[in-house]
Amino acid sequence: MHRTSATRRHVLAAAAGMASLPGAARAQSWPTRPVRFIIPFAAGGPVEVPARFLAERLTQTLGQPVLVEARPGAGGALGIQAVLSANDGHTLLFTTSSVVILPALMRNPGFDPQQDLVPVSMVSDAPMALLARTDWPVRDLADLLAQARARPGHFSFGSSGAGSTTHLGGELLKVRAAIDLLHVPYRGAGQAVNALYAGDTDLLVTGLIETLRHVRDGRLRAIAVTSATRSPVLPDVPAIAELVPDYAMSIWYGIFAPRGTPQGIVDRLARELAPQRSGNRLAEQMTASGAELLLDGPAPLAARVAREVPQWKALVAAARIPVE
Repeated sequence: MHRTSATRRHVLAAAAGMASLPGAARAQSWPTRPVRFIIPFAAGGPVEVPARFLAERLTQTLGQPVLVEARPGAGGALGIQAVLSANDGHTLLFTTSSVVILPALMRNPGFDPQQDLVPVSMVSDAPMALLARTDWPVRDLADLLAQARARPGHFSFGSSGAGSTTHLGGELLKVRAAIDLLHVPYRGAGQAVNALYAGDTDLLVTGLIETLRHVRDGRLRAIAVTSATRSPVLPDVPAIAELVPDYAMSIWYGIFAPRGTPQGIVDRLARELAPQRSGNRLAEQMTASGAELLLDGPAPLAARVAREVPQWKALVAAARIPVE
């Protein structure tokens, strides 16, 4: 994808128009019309749940409607570009950690997450899990690592598609643990889970939120979790990092504004979001599923972006994943 020169001029002109107003005045009068959360994925996905909940709460506190709009396409790049093109102080990006992965997978995604996006707040952070069938003969993570090293390429892991977080989770394990696993991509998470059930693949790295119920009812077995430490909802399941140093991966959601958004607006949003981190149904749902509702302002999100952009670029290069 290539951002046209006309689009770039539009973005810069909009930013210049906003900048011509005194900062305090812009923040004090904001918002002056409905605010949009653009989700860069198809409607109905898991990211839509917290987006709609927070939109309802912000509608009450900001005094203007906060709308949620899906803009899918190009793995999320089209929705991100729509936010950058609007750059009107009222259009925000509500996205997943894919925002730091896309630059590693695409030669020209049309945006730079560190230059074009202003962090507003992390929303949530959720570990993934390394899953196997309950009847799979490999006993535990230590047994898996030992057998995989003894039999390179013998075991396989499924994914929801090349370049997906489920794919990168497996590739990160291969690189960090120095093992060889066969990657089998499918069209979507549902197909990858079904392939695991059917015995077509041996392993799957996927979101704990979506699969926790399968583990608890005994349909799948959690070999390990991908967070740096064990998950409170599966305290007997080890973290991969206990045996594979430097392995840590999670699925996170975050809110960004386009470059040029006044700092006062960013600060106002962060203040309005912070009280929602506890004492509501969203926080309860996330805690029960092993996720954490954060809403802790711009700095942690900025640090996460700065850390993960080079991390995924290095992994894609090391795993020799094709770049589009």
